[in-house]
Amino acid sequence: MSIICPSVTPTTTSVDEYRQMLEKVTAFAPRVQIDLMDGEFASPQTISVADIWWPESVSADIHLMYEHPVDFMEPILSLRPNLVIIHAEAEGELEQFMQHLRSNGIKTGVALLQETSVASVAELLKLADHALIFSGTLGSYGGTADLALLSKVEEIRALHPDIEIGWDGGANMETVETLARGGVDVINVGGAIQRATNPQDVFESLNRLVHTA
Repeated sequence: MSIICPSVTPTTTSVDEYRQMLEKVTAFAPRVQIDLMDGEFASPQTISVADIWWPESVSADIHLMYEHPVDFMEPILSLRPNLVIIHAEAEGELEQFMQHLRSNGIKTGVALLQETSVASVAELLKLADHALIFSGTLGSYGGTADLALLSKVEEIRALHPDIEIGWDGGANMETVETLARGGVDVINVGGAIQRATNPQDVFESLNRLVHTA
């Protein structure tokens, strides 16, 4: 069954902005995705790994939109997140990075930009616990859900039948049922929740939609 996972995407280096966005969703969501940008792979630059935190009651996924994620191994290990997602398009020893995280009990994920084929990153996906199909715009809310990218679900499952598949970009009331029916396990929702007058109501409505899909 698919789940709704609110995204926290700071747009500045302000720790206060991060706290406000995080507290908005951790009041009701058991799992969140924290998006961090380095200003190189994705803009704007946000707060660093060292500046983030979350309540103990929440399961946190860290989505690193970083050119060189390997450089942040130690601060990530100290945080003990549920999952760390890196981009297949990033640079560095990505396989070793993933293996080291997993050996320390932290799950790993691989995100694929729209133009990245599943076949081109097959070896990374075989090592991963999670594959994130990225349909949004790096570093911002309000992307469009390119539902043609759902074709990647079947390709990923063929490589790794037990992998958890996530979606990022354009998830809202109009698209979540299609995403759930398309085989997405974790639907990350940013602007539709963060910009809502009542974020909890939207979260609960989205969950009802995916549960009946």
